[in-house]
Amino acid sequence: MTSSHAMAEIWRGPFLESQHFGHAVVCDETGQIVQAWGDPDAIVLPRSSSKMIQALPLLTSGAADAHGLGTQQLALACASHQGAAIHTDPVRDWLDTLGLDDAAFRCGPQEPSDREARNALIKSDASPCQIHNNCSGKHAGFLTLARHLGAGPEYIDVTHPVQQACLTAFEEITQTTSPGFGIDGCSAPNHATTLHGMARAMATFAAAPQGSAEARLHQAMRLHPELVAGEGRACTELMRAMDGRVAIKTGAEAFFVAIIPELKMGVALKITDGTTRAAECAISAILVRLGVLDAQHPATQKRMNAPIRNWVGTQTGMIKPAAGLL
Repeated sequence: MTSSHAMAEIWRGPFLESQHFGHAVVCDETGQIVQAWGDPDAIVLPRSSSKMIQALPLLTSGAADAHGLGTQQLALACASHQGAAIHTDPVRDWLDTLGLDDAAFRCGPQEPSDREARNALIKSDASPCQIHNNCSGKHAGFLTLARHLGAGPEYIDVTHPVQQACLTAFEEITQTTSPGFGIDGCSAPNHATTLHGMARAMATFAAAPQGSAEARLHQAMRLHPELVAGEGRACTELMRAMDGRVAIKTGAEAFFVAIIPELKMGVALKITDGTTRAAECAISAILVRLGVLDAQHPATQKRMNAPIRNWVGTQTGMIKPAAGLL
């Protein structure tokens, strides 16, 4: 096994204070590795970076079209949103069209990370609902697929037809047999694969023909970056910085993927210590390296070669890509 590679560095004054290590793979449309850092065969849990794959059966089954889902719903099916009104209102409307309510979800309630939404709940002495869960769009997709398949309500069970369809899609597009799964934060199974497998899957998305399930999903993400994450978030800001030419998606524990249609390439990245700041720095550096992200764009500079300041605003250091990444 190849050891992990230095991906991001924290400097304090002239001193290298910390390093974050990880693995990253860039694949072309044939599934071949174009560039790699660390171990392409590392077994990983892609967490929410796999949401586009989990949404594939929603389209390939015909459920999305049968229920009249538009690009907003497809983007939300791939989202890890922050529970703002722009996220929860359309998810609530989606549930209404199914004749369901919050109780149909199995993702659990979550306090919104959107400040305005969180403060509104506090002021009204209300509790967060499952619809505020960052994965509620994905779960609305699961419920839609379950309805289309005539399957039961416990759609997060690994033996349920919805999750079996997700596993089939996952193994087909990664071209690997998953060695197993963990339970994600939203209670759904999250299947493991190799980092190469995830990059290969993203390249398949990138090269997919117009009108295919893969193309419809990444086009929806690129059309609605604000729904995929939210204001201030890396996915939203970096997709905007690339003028919607690239779809990117984070996952918990410092995972990131990118779908680059113009290059027909896919990227998968994992920081081994699970630190988000390092994953955001590293994915920015790789996208700059591939020529699709401007190094001088404010959204890039916020995450790559970004200043670290103390409580009085003095710059004390910076986070930057490790040597060899750019």
